[in-house]
Amino acid sequence: MIGVEAIDHLRSFGYPLFHGALGENLTVAGLDRSRMRFGQRYRAGGVLLELTKMREPCATLDEYGIGIQRLMFDKFVKDGDFASPKWGLSGFYARVLEPGSIRVYDTITLVDHGVQSLHAPSPSDS
Repeated sequence: MIGVEAIDHLRSFGYPLFHGALGENLTVAGLDRSRMRFGQRYRAGGVLLELTKMREPCATLDEYGIGIQRLMFDKFVKDGDFASPKWGLSGFYARVLEPGSIRVYDTITLVDHGVQSLHAPSPSDS
């Protein structure tokens, strides 16, 4: 899943992208990628999705121009730092929790913030 806004951002650097060019199965609009977290659940049409991890761009994207991978992904994103300005530019993997159909212009909404902690609980957390 990737946002139209991320594709537009990359296009602003001259990359000839279009919806689906980055290999995404679902292109969405209106979600703030900086607020998207692993474990969140979204309803898109009749489908319930859960974000599982960031998509890491590969060399197949070179056909759109050298350097696109560095523009959309860095060490901070790889380390799970959602404060990175590149967070979400490469899109997210999501697992299907409830299958169904999604049509063009269906609404996508956040239904559960079920974000998993990035740190192990300390004794004081219990």
